[in-house]
Amino acid sequence: MTDAILVLNGGSSSLKFAVFQWRDELHLLVRGSVSSIGERPRLHVAPTAMTPPFDRSLGEQPISIGTAFEAVASYLADRGLLRRVGRVGHRIVHGGREFVRAMLLDERTLGALRRLEPLAPIHQAINLELVDLASRLLPGTMQVGCFDTAFHAAQPEHARLYGLPHEMAEQGIVSYGFHGLSYSHIASELNNRYGAAAGGRTIVAHLGSGASLCAMKAGVSHATTMGFSTLDGLVMSTRCGAIDPGILLHLLQDRKLSSDELADLLYQRSGLLGVSGISANMQTLLASKDPAAMRAVDLFVYRVGREIGSLAAAIGGLDTIVFTAGIGEHAPAIRQSICEAAGWLGVGLDEELNAHGEELISAPDSLVDVLVIPADEERAVAAELLGFEGFEGKD
Repeated sequence: MTDAILVLNGGSSSLKFAVFQWRDELHLLVRGSVSSIGERPRLHVAPTAMTPPFDRSLGEQPISIGTAFEAVASYLADRGLLRRVGRVGHRIVHGGREFVRAMLLDERTLGALRRLEPLAPIHQAINLELVDLASRLLPGTMQVGCFDTAFHAAQPEHARLYGLPHEMAEQGIVSYGFHGLSYSHIASELNNRYGAAAGGRTIVAHLGSGASLCAMKAGVSHATTMGFSTLDGLVMSTRCGAIDPGILLHLLQDRKLSSDELADLLYQRSGLLGVSGISANMQTLLASKDPAAMRAVDLFVYRVGREIGSLAAAIGGLDTIVFTAGIGEHAPAIRQSICEAAGWLGVGLDEELNAHGEELISAPDSLVDVLVIPADEERAVAAELLGFEGFEGKD
């Protein structure tokens, strides 16, 4: 019986996975991750109604995404889950202009996605390597891609254009936006809470190693801080965020950086790590007494607060703020500072609810609901597979 959906979500430092069963609704069978694959990798499985917790070191040396996948596959095979997988859903970071809904990952589609690798160099190659690995391990399964960029395809044209010659936009140099599967999940959760209004005018803060904001109306994307690439917008763990393009010209023309050196600087040596000179990890910086750590934290909060103002203008006000992803879910001090920065919009925080990580953390007199909702890109992928043409629930 192949009644299970395996979801693979590969990143630069981790491989998240989940297995769902479809019986009238999605039932989570197992959820886990291989974390810290570039340092001391561990396979961790969260407890569910179907599986006990599991945690095992995978050694003291860095491993490849392929080795991480082998560890996941072995875990699932040992528990009889691998043979039940009939469909594999893949989170693909960049779908370009062509792929705005879940797609069967055949050779034509994969070729088009490979051509997008320069636009998401940290993630796209990893995502596509996982497609290849899963196809070889499970040759009879349907491989389906779900795209982070697809959620933002409904944005108005003016939100996607840059001030460049229009023929460049026609060639694909437009704002795509990212973290769409995370935002799709949050929109679904807001629909469950508020109904079709989905929180009204909402800004979702996906704050993790990669970070962005998305402004929604009734659960539909209207603007977002990431644009053509995953470098844009907020200051991130190692990525610079929005930057004056004149700086890039200066680095190329006057300081003679090569394109590879510039890419390494912007993607790997900037952000919280570059500004602090200490760490890319927000919890490490919050625990540090070094003034350089606070400088990086203050910059992160300032940029989030400034972008909230910009996005609130784009949607004509603010009814709801949602925090999600690693920093958004687990750093109450950051949530408090961001809400203080957004106080002029009527945001009021209940400090006790915030400290305890409740779902609704706004004060009773706040004009804006403030929520903390865990990210679940894996469930968003599985949900897209249910609507994919040819899905029949179970064989």
